[in-house]
Amino acid sequence: MRQPSSPAALVFGSRVRYARIALGLSQETIAELAQIHVTNYGKIERGLTNPSLTTLIRIATVLGMEVSTLTDGLGAADLPPRFDVLTAQAFIEARDRHR
Repeated sequence: MRQPSSPAALVFGSRVRYARIALGLSQETIAELAQIHVTNYGKIERGLTNPSLTTLIRIATVLGMEVSTLTDGLGAADLPPRFDVLTAQAFIEARDRHR
């Protein structure tokens, strides 16, 4: 069984699933309305893939939500461990210390 793509993908997928269930709709219906293959939609709900921005917007639109509601609170701590994200501000400070 595949592991979640990232903690962020898992949280996002759970929020999408909860919203879909609250509407009383199937994965097939949401996928069709969002013009996404049902297999890919299922992977999104399970956090197994990172959807594109366009796909995020389509899903949120179908669910009657803002993308920000589905991604609220997600940040660098929710990225996979292989990503060590350096903020632009931290980069500038480090660069300036070495001048």
